[in-house]
Amino acid sequence: MCLTGLDYFSTLGYQPAIAALAAGVIAPAATIVLVVVTLAGALPVYRRVAQESPHGTGSIAMLAKLLPRWAGKLAVLILLGFVVTDFVITMTLSASDATAHLSENPVASSVVNGREVVTTLVLLAGLALIFLWGFREAIRVATVLVTAFLAVNGIVIVVAFVHLLQQPVVVSNWWTVLTTQHGDPLFAVAVALLVFPKLALGLSGFETGVVVMPQIRGDATDTEAQPTGRIRHTKHLLTTSALIMSAFLITSSITTVVLIPAAAFEAGGPANGRALAYLAHEYLGPVFGTVYDVIMVAILWFAGASAMAGLLNLVPRYLPHYGMAPAWTQRNRPLVFVFAAIAFVITVIFQADVDAQGGAYATGVLVLITSAAIAVTLAARHKAQRGAMLGYGGIAVIFIYTTIANIIERPDGIKIAGSFILAILVVSLISRAVRSTELRATSIHFDAPAQHLLEQHSDGVLRLIAHNPRHVAAQRYRQSLSKAQAAHNLPVDGVLFIEVVVADSSEFETDVMVRGVQRYGYHVLVAEGTTVANTIAAIALYLRDALDCETHVYFQWTEATPVTNILRYLVFGEGSIASVTREVLREAEPNVRHRPIVHVA
Repeated sequence: MCLTGLDYFSTLGYQPAIAALAAGVIAPAATIVLVVVTLAGALPVYRRVAQESPHGTGSIAMLAKLLPRWAGKLAVLILLGFVVTDFVITMTLSASDATAHLSENPVASSVVNGREVVTTLVLLAGLALIFLWGFREAIRVATVLVTAFLAVNGIVIVVAFVHLLQQPVVVSNWWTVLTTQHGDPLFAVAVALLVFPKLALGLSGFETGVVVMPQIRGDATDTEAQPTGRIRHTKHLLTTSALIMSAFLITSSITTVVLIPAAAFEAGGPANGRALAYLAHEYLGPVFGTVYDVIMVAILWFAGASAMAGLLNLVPRYLPHYGMAPAWTQRNRPLVFVFAAIAFVITVIFQADVDAQGGAYATGVLVLITSAAIAVTLAARHKAQRGAMLGYGGIAVIFIYTTIANIIERPDGIKIAGSFILAILVVSLISRAVRSTELRATSIHFDAPAQHLLEQHSDGVLRLIAHNPRHVAAQRYRQSLSKAQAAHNLPVDGVLFIEVVVADSSEFETDVMVRGVQRYGYHVLVAEGTTVANTIAAIALYLRDALDCETHVYFQWTEATPVTNILRYLVFGEGSIASVTREVLREAEPNVRHRPIVHVA
């Protein structure tokens, strides 16, 4: 819970101030709306995500499975753009708010004031250094930080409520302003609903909650396929976190709005981005206030570490596996440099301003929660659970509205997310094209009939005739064999046909299973892979080594223009099979004498 809380609970550092700035005296009502949406919307959605995706892959993996082929991959790429937006802005926003706390602290203000951007960049650089050095004690550090953070915030809120009880005139003044500006209760509720999208930062952390599922202990009877205990405990984690955060959000909103002058929340004001810290200094003195600031800066800084860990977990899980990122992205250190550089650029663009980054952060958070709501709705529909589908569908509609409203009012978020999405799409397409000539077979397995067929051709030379699996008439096999014999002087006997069925060309790597069949007296190896050319090349190399034989593969030229063939290969896994097979073999086996030989007629 504390590892999740680095992101979730740390928003208390700036959420009350943002709520006060967005909603004014009506901030408590708007916060209650946020809490209702959290407990009745986001929490049920992510409890279902935990049930459907118990291995830490989250809602993104759910959508990838529910949407077919390239549609699923495109959805993942787009969502990764929003994930990067969410997590990168978590780093920059948290570091910026840490700087804001330092700039208002009596001890550190003289050093930080006027150097906010530099201070934030130093904090981000320190974050990157942690990951370059190593990051193994995150959970223990998170537990200490979050426990201390909740404790000092609890003290501040209790003391603030004591002052409210001792100064009823303050509450009376706030109530007078509220009823004067929003006399009609229904109008007040309407305003609270309208400003809710601005408060969406308080919903962050749920996706992290399901990502940490592999760290959660289950029951002794749990299995990898059905980790019932882990799912139950994750639901407890999500519920406990949501209840704790809801209590803090409501109480902090009431105390800060009632006790802090409205002008203090404005840009440059002493409570801007640090409402609870303002109360800590005001009512508990500079010593406790400094202790509060130190703990706040530490958890905000470490919240960036949680976001960095999420990026390092998610990006290598998807893009390299899809062939849509260079191989080096599977290593943490290069990625740390990339994400740190992006965070530096974002910080400079927004000049370390907490309020300016709120829209981008809310956009990332809302899109992730919306995608999760859509994913669980589709999952319920897939399982014919009509009641659940309608319930989750209603929640999805609420989050879709909230996301659109946030984008319209604060378009910076969608601009940043759009930039990330465009960059990911461009890099993905280029990487997919560059890596297209890799073998792309993670393993190769032959069933018993296939092994029996190969044993009949163990004379030191193995001849494979590539054949289209869609043409299985006897005449087609006769034509392919006669053409190969005429062009290459093949013997009458001792040849095998090889066919590749492309199950899902959007996948990049896969385990290849080869079946042995006999059709009309012809021996046929039928394989299933992501592309025809790469699969044939991988099988030829495997058989060369397994049988210690000379391997020959025979093709016919594909009738199409080069551009058409390239597009067919990249999208459908077919196209110019002969030339691509030869190129894959050339890259995989530098030694010409040991390389399987490709023949084309």
